[in-house]
Amino acid sequence: MSDIQLKAAVETEIEERRARPWLSPLNRRRWANFKANRRGYWSLWIFLVLFVLSLFAEFIANDKPIIASYKGEILFPVLVAYPEEKFGGFYAVTDYRDPVIRDEIEAHGWMIWPPIRYSYRTVNNAVPEAAPAKPSWEYDVETRCAQYAQGAADPDCNLGNWNWLGTDDQARDVMARVIYGFRISVLFGLTLTIGSALIGVSAGAMQGYFGGWVDLLFQRFIEIWSAIPVLYLLLIVAAVLPPGFFILLGLMLLFSWVAFVGVVRAEFLRARNFEYVNAARALGVPNRTIIFRHLLPNAMVATLTFLPFILNGSISTLTSLDFLGFGLPPGSASLGELLKQGQRNLNAPWLGIAGFVTLSVMLSLLIFIGEATRDAFDPRKTFR
Repeated sequence: MSDIQLKAAVETEIEERRARPWLSPLNRRRWANFKANRRGYWSLWIFLVLFVLSLFAEFIANDKPIIASYKGEILFPVLVAYPEEKFGGFYAVTDYRDPVIRDEIEAHGWMIWPPIRYSYRTVNNAVPEAAPAKPSWEYDVETRCAQYAQGAADPDCNLGNWNWLGTDDQARDVMARVIYGFRISVLFGLTLTIGSALIGVSAGAMQGYFGGWVDLLFQRFIEIWSAIPVLYLLLIVAAVLPPGFFILLGLMLLFSWVAFVGVVRAEFLRARNFEYVNAARALGVPNRTIIFRHLLPNAMVATLTFLPFILNGSISTLTSLDFLGFGLPPGSASLGELLKQGQRNLNAPWLGIAGFVTLSVMLSLLIFIGEATRDAFDPRKTFR
C-alpha cells in the first residue's frame, strides 16, 4: 500500500470514529427516557451540584484563609499548615481567627477568607448567648456583636463570622457542619455502594452461572451470614476498636453486599442457557469471557436500577448509627449527630430542622434519581 493510500485509509478511519455516536442507539433511548422523567433528571443535576460543591467544602467553610499574602510571600493556608512562628507566634498550629495573628498578617499583607469562616469543628467564642445560639440574623446588631472587643464596630463582626443556621451545643457553626456532613454522608454511601456492588455482583454471577453445588453452598452461606445481627456486632467492635470512617465502612461492607446477590443471581440463572451463551460455549469461549462480556451487561441493567436505592439505604444507615452513637468518631461532621443534638436540645429547633431538611432533601433526590433510572432501563416504558 502506498503512502497516499495509507494516509487516505487513516483519514477515513478518523472520520468514521468522529461520526460514530458516543452512545449506542439503545443507550441513547435510555438516556432519552431518563431525561423525559423531568423530576429525576433535575434531581440528578441538583444532587451533582450539591455534591460537587461539598467536595470543595474547605473553600466554602473554613477557619483558615483561602489565600494570604505576608511580607511579599503568597501563602495557601487552606492547603498548607503553616506554624504560628511564621507570623511571630510560638504555637505549632496557626489560629488565623486570633486577632493578634490577623492584625499581624493584615499589617504586612492581606487575606482572602471563605464565605463562612468556620470549619465543622471551629468553636465560636463570640456567640451572643450560651450555646446553642440562634441564627445570627435573628439578633439585632448590638446583641450580635456584643461579645466582640469593639462591639458593632469590630471588624470581626461581619457576614463571614455569622452563624447562618445558628450553633450547636458546643458553639460550632451548624451551616459548616451541614456542608461537611453532607459530603461525608455521600462519600460514605458511594464507597459502600460501589464496594458492595463489586462483591455482590461477582458473587451473584458465580452462583447464577455455575449453579449446582456452587449455587447451593453459597446460598446456605448467605443465609447464615445474613442472620448475624449487625447492630450487636457494631456494639462489640465499638467496645474493642476506636470508631473510625474506614472501620465502620469495612464492617458495613461485610454485610451490605448480600443485597446485590439475589438480583444478579436471578439474571444469570435466567440467561445462562440462552442460545447465544450455548453457542459461545460450543465455540470454546472461556467462562470468564462469557460471564463478563456476554452475561454481565444484561445483569447490570437490574443492578444499575438498584444502585440509587442502595446508596439511599447506606446514607440512612450511617445517619442512624451516628444518631445512636455507634458511627463516626465524636466531633465528626455528621447529620446523625446533629439530629441527636436536636433531640437533646428541644429549645434549639434549628438543630433538628437543619439536619432533617438536609437529610430529607438528599434522600428525596436519590429516590427521584432511582425512579428515573428504573424508567430509563424499562423496555416497556415509553414517553411522549
